[in-house]
Amino acid sequence: MKAIVSVIGRDRTGIIAKVATKLFEMDINIEDISQTVMQNTYFTMIMMISLKDGITVGEVNDALQSVAAELGVEIRVQHEDVFNSMHRI
Repeated sequence: MKAIVSVIGRDRTGIIAKVATKLFEMDINIEDISQTVMQNTYFTMIMMISLKDGITVGEVNDALQSVAAELGVEIRVQHEDVFNSMHRI
């Protein structure tokens, strides 16, 4: 199953590293990643991840909330189908 991880907040050192480390600890593969810093202040990142059987989107979301709190950013995890449905024109 694939899921989309989005991260938004003020830019600071270590955001990508901490999110990627948590995903690595959960044996989750990052298939694609895009990130940017807007106006030298706001960090945005979107990742497509691949979940192994037995790992739910909710579990990943819950695990990433401690990282979000530590970094002062917002992290959301959505099933790929939900993300696509929400962004269909």
